[in-house]
Amino acid sequence: MKKILIIDDEEKLRGLLARIISSEGFDVVEAPDLHTGFKKLEQQEIDVVLCDVKLPDGNGVDFLEKIKSAFPLVEVILLTAFGKISDGVQAMKNGAFDYIVKGDDNDKIIPLLYKAIEKAQLHKKVAALEKRISDKYSFAAIIGKSKGLEQAVNLAKKVAATDSTVLLTGETGTGKEVFAQAIHENSLRVGKPFVALNCSTFSKDILESELFGHKQGAFTGAVKDKKGFIEEANGGTLFLDEIGEMAIELQAKLLRVLETSEYIQIGDTTPKKSNFRLIAATNRNLKTESEEHRFRSDLYFRLNIFEINIPPLRERVKDIAPLTQYFTRQFSEKTNKKTFIIEPEFLFKLETYHWPGNVRELKNVIERAVILSNGDTLTTDVLPYEIQQESNKQNKTVSAFSLASVEKLQIQKVLNYTKGNKAETARLLEIGVATLYRKLEEFNIQ
Repeated sequence: MKKILIIDDEEKLRGLLARIISSEGFDVVEAPDLHTGFKKLEQQEIDVVLCDVKLPDGNGVDFLEKIKSAFPLVEVILLTAFGKISDGVQAMKNGAFDYIVKGDDNDKIIPLLYKAIEKAQLHKKVAALEKRISDKYSFAAIIGKSKGLEQAVNLAKKVAATDSTVLLTGETGTGKEVFAQAIHENSLRVGKPFVALNCSTFSKDILESELFGHKQGAFTGAVKDKKGFIEEANGGTLFLDEIGEMAIELQAKLLRVLETSEYIQIGDTTPKKSNFRLIAATNRNLKTESEEHRFRSDLYFRLNIFEINIPPLRERVKDIAPLTQYFTRQFSEKTNKKTFIIEPEFLFKLETYHWPGNVRELKNVIERAVILSNGDTLTTDVLPYEIQQESNKQNKTVSAFSLASVEKLQIQKVLNYTKGNKAETARLLEIGVATLYRKLEEFNIQ
């Protein structure tokens, strides 16, 4: 039910308005002055405020500015006994939905309320969507507590507030684009375009057109002007994924753009300007590539202002459990299934797999497991053959030391339960913390 707040010191008029508005099915809250009205706004979720202009403790036109500052999604309709053009103009400047005269405009109140509520609801939907997008691409969306990942996140947070070029390195599937989006969302360019282009997807000529754009008639098939990604990213962030795959000739053109902020579309002669922040990513060692003349050394040094390495999943065993839980919830909702219980042996097999495809591969494995599962528990029989086989091979290597195998599994289970808290893990296992650290090193548990 939509909630309306009426602020008016005339009790009879306030009561009359409350009865009229309640008869339309709205929930009505009343306040005799501005101070009480503001308290109501703080305590309850109000959609629309009907506020008198002249009140014992202040002026409604001035109070409107305070409401919009503290509660920007609330719509305000001002009521006055004496219609003054100057007050009406100021009210609209301060963000009023409308300004009406008591008595003369009573028949307008209900239609106005419906319109104001419609606008308030639209603003709330937009705000909720923006929050979901912001949450999705925030640093909080990077799941994991392993030391290597935390170091990468801390570096990304520090560089996000600057306008420096960032080079993200790491194997395919480690989440480099997630990092790039989080850096953008926490930068001064948030709200401006985030434009992503994978350099390995296109041939040299097509990539040049995608990057710089082209004029009509520049080449066969260029039937109209086309903006390039550099132009689209103006004011925002350009993310070039797999930049190590870019042809040497294009690297020279990109370097010029980075140094001058100018570029020329294919088929044009007039330079254009674009102010963007560059975040590049690669799964190659660009230093080695440049030393072996497969990547321009001058571009490498221009890109390598601030490098962040994202470790592979096999070095982040501690992150597998929270990632598994996150993906399980995500795909349970997506497939309209119950949230699954994760069997300890299922998780153990995931934690002993080497993950050549990293987080992307884990995500795909969990989606497959959720689809194949018939009950409400994720069991090992829904895991791909290669994961089960690798785990079985590892078990065979310690068959002569079965006690060690059981010990390792128990430590991993308790670590997962305590979310990596070493002191609590040692307490539950009834061993000393020093002993636990020795075991972690012995079993290569991170």
